[in-house]
Amino acid sequence: MRLTQMSPKDFNRLSAFIQSELGIKMPGSKRPLLESRLQKRLRSLGMGSFGEYCDFLFSPDGLNAELVHMIDLVTTNKTDFFREPQHFEYLLNYALPELVRTWGAGLKKSLVIWSAGCSSGEEPYTLAMVLSEFAQRHPGLGFDFSIIATDISTRVLQAASKGIYHEERITPVPVELRRRHLLRSRDNSAGLVRISPELRERVRFRRLNFMDDDFGFREQLDIIFCRNVIIYFDKETQKRLFEKFCECLGPGRYLCIGLSETLNGLDLPLVKVASSIYRKI
Repeated sequence: MRLTQMSPKDFNRLSAFIQSELGIKMPGSKRPLLESRLQKRLRSLGMGSFGEYCDFLFSPDGLNAELVHMIDLVTTNKTDFFREPQHFEYLLNYALPELVRTWGAGLKKSLVIWSAGCSSGEEPYTLAMVLSEFAQRHPGLGFDFSIIATDISTRVLQAASKGIYHEERITPVPVELRRRHLLRSRDNSAGLVRISPELRERVRFRRLNFMDDDFGFREQLDIIFCRNVIIYFDKETQKRLFEKFCECLGPGRYLCIGLSETLNGLDLPLVKVASSIYRKI
């Protein structure tokens, strides 16, 4: 079936919906990208035009059936183990000792980290490795932690919860941590590894949309990682999102954003302590 091109009218309908529902800005320059990402979905539905797809998507039954599929196609899920490693070095050498010393985090109750926009799981599992390393370095503390990992895409969350990766994906993981936390497949030809059960038990995955009014946290968090996500949002959406992040953080706790991102111009109760790392005042 030959598809007709996406018309400006159909693009405007879809882009306005994506921004209102997901917070993701879709300027006109993104029309070819959106068209290419949705083409395969239209073919699987047996539709010949984007107008037909829009009519289906915006119908009551269509919205319930199709929204999850559309979200999976339009969201970007680029991530790596130990991406932007200076954040994990700061966490291990400065933030965790300070949180334990000042607040008893991880001692009186579990230290809780939120990996926001966790994609296919490399970030929360990296965090689990780093916190396990910290606990091993300080065996007398009885240090305990848990990680909440969220994404809007059910497809990547399903993959992340399995904790299975191709060998080339684990290249950034230090050799010692590979030995400790990664299990090789019995089938050597498969080229797969799996995160150890001990680490997988530390990470809870669930779906979350940043546009939701309530993120569902019933206690304040110790650390939030939200990296290379807000670049897809406009300034007003960024401001609202970071205000909600600050509400979720306990006093003296930490927020990490991507190295290419900035909080400049936003009036927030945060002080910068390292490159793209902030502590709540």
